[in-house]
Amino acid sequence: MTTTAAITPFRIDIPQAGLDELRNRLTRTRWPDELPGAGWEYGVALPYLKDLVAYWADGYQWRAHEARLNTFPQFTTVIDGQNVHFLHVRSPEPDATPLLLTHGWPSTVNDFLDIIGPLTDPRSHGGDPANAFHVVAPSVPGFAFSGPTREKGWGTHRIALAWAELMRRLGYERYGAQGGDFGAIVSPEIGRVAPGHVIGVHLNALADAATPTGPEELDRLTEAEREQAGKNEMWWQGHCGYATQMATRPQTVAYALNDSPAGQLAWNLEWFVDHDPTRTRQQPVARDAVLTNVTIFWLTATAGSAARLYLEAGADGWGVRPAPSGVPTAVANFLGDHALRGLASLSNHITRWTEYSTGGHFAALQAPDVLVTDIREFFRDVR
Repeated sequence: MTTTAAITPFRIDIPQAGLDELRNRLTRTRWPDELPGAGWEYGVALPYLKDLVAYWADGYQWRAHEARLNTFPQFTTVIDGQNVHFLHVRSPEPDATPLLLTHGWPSTVNDFLDIIGPLTDPRSHGGDPANAFHVVAPSVPGFAFSGPTREKGWGTHRIALAWAELMRRLGYERYGAQGGDFGAIVSPEIGRVAPGHVIGVHLNALADAATPTGPEELDRLTEAEREQAGKNEMWWQGHCGYATQMATRPQTVAYALNDSPAGQLAWNLEWFVDHDPTRTRQQPVARDAVLTNVTIFWLTATAGSAARLYLEAGADGWGVRPAPSGVPTAVANFLGDHALRGLASLSNHITRWTEYSTGGHFAALQAPDVLVTDIREFFRDVR
């Protein structure tokens, strides 16, 4: 692995010209038609997107979110030839446990801002200081300020190797890993590539444990799990269009994502709110959180690069379950998550499994307090 040990402080400072150009494009959006009464049945509803784009152009305040991001210490370093951006927030508690947080798609490290304080400084947030963490939250290669990627091969295995190197470079010999969505695929892989250093893995939104890969896996499930697996498969067939495109032809969609901010927002909304938000039982994701993520993608021109992760993960053998690492692993299943314990156990050493009737796929945004509590309780027993 080619590395350079230099770690450089980083601060977000977007030129005003970039923001002016974004607003100009938003106000000139060329809208498609929509069938009468279609609602959300055909995809993101036109009235919903028009309203959100109008707010993005004339209500949303990027500078406020930029300033908030800059209150967290940020750095860049080069690992395996790739620029890596990360937050590194040390706890005031000297015996805090290092914890590596990995986001998924279409997220950025902005998703973690509400949980970093309670994790690093529980004493100031009504918690036990014995549960404190030093938090390291990298931007996934190809995403945001870690993008774009410049060569093929940046799948989940290579990311896990890079994260292990990052933690070594920061001087952390023993640490935990946490992640959701793609972060829930990368985090267990860190336990496989660095099992002597990872004390535990905590996961939410474990997307690769929802459906069996074949009859042999189906036979391993309980009757209730087999029934749920069938429902999961039907649900995924109606929601997988975005993933199929990015896993097979990401360059094709990259042209549209990189040219139209409204189009990029709609594409991201496929996963954030791929439902009628007036009917879902999931906690809605705040529109400023959605817009901060999509604005970061736009300003860094990395929406296309981020989309490549789906193809790269497929090249890693996504869908073929690796052997468990032996590292203790917790899974928090929030409302709308589809992971089945029988499938998750095939590639993870599950020691804690919790089902929640709140939150949603983006737990750090939709149920931050519950997520923090679950993380604390798990690592209290393995640290």
